[in-house]
Amino acid sequence: MLHLNNTSLATNTATNVETETSTELDFENHLSLPFSDRRFSDRRIFNRRNIEISNIKKITVVIPALNEEQAIGSVIKEIPINELKKMGYEVEIMVVDNGSKDKTRYIANSHKAKVFVQPIKGYGNAYKAGFANATGDIIATGDADLTYPFCDLPKIIKKMEDENLDFITTDRLTNLQPGIMSRTHYFGNILLQLMTKILFGLPCKDSQSGMWIFKRSIWSKLNIKSSGMPFSQELKIEVYKNGFKCAEVPIAYRTRVGVVKLSTFKDGLGNMIHLIKKRIFG
Repeated sequence: MLHLNNTSLATNTATNVETETSTELDFENHLSLPFSDRRFSDRRIFNRRNIEISNIKKITVVIPALNEEQAIGSVIKEIPINELKKMGYEVEIMVVDNGSKDKTRYIANSHKAKVFVQPIKGYGNAYKAGFANATGDIIATGDADLTYPFCDLPKIIKKMEDENLDFITTDRLTNLQPGIMSRTHYFGNILLQLMTKILFGLPCKDSQSGMWIFKRSIWSKLNIKSSGMPFSQELKIEVYKNGFKCAEVPIAYRTRVGVVKLSTFKDGLGNMIHLIKKRIFG
């Protein structure tokens, strides 16, 4: 049984409920060398391995979750680890549990994900905890309800590499299939997109998408204050405002698995108020 620490934590911290096994360099094949040659040979091999290790790239996939036991296992299994490894990336999968009462964290742990518990509620708080603990050179995100296609990560990361981009967001709306999103939710997204464009000049087609891929190095340069649902739009505004090289790619958004938690009216109104306040007060 996993023991969870229920101590209240700061917004950008979380309790890790998984221990990670470290790897060690293997010198076993060099021990049979004559003593006079071994020192030089070991140093040369050790230096080569240090160079190889320093060239390894790493991606951290951060997934916030709240009572997503129905989908979290399938979400993790969809992440194309082997394909990313062929591209030269080590893959770290991190699930940030935002206070689930079901088996979300245990299922995630059984699928070899790192599980952090963020007891302070809020979509933005979960992401801040995840980003603070991520070790990858690149961070990729998406929800734990199977709506976002993590299988697209290799082609998105290739675009990032080829075009030397700092940030890529995704567009759910251009190729949205009928019935995937309710009409009120769809038009709410369109309204928020127009407000974001008018108030901040943001050129993207989907200001509310929750799947982003970006260089971890830019995170510390962003001034994101939101702890809730506006986190997504504020992230894009900050990236654009700070002049980072960005792009947007269309994705095949899917029907969520599990109970819908988003309130179209309440969350939509909250996002509108956030946009107005951020425009007035910066």
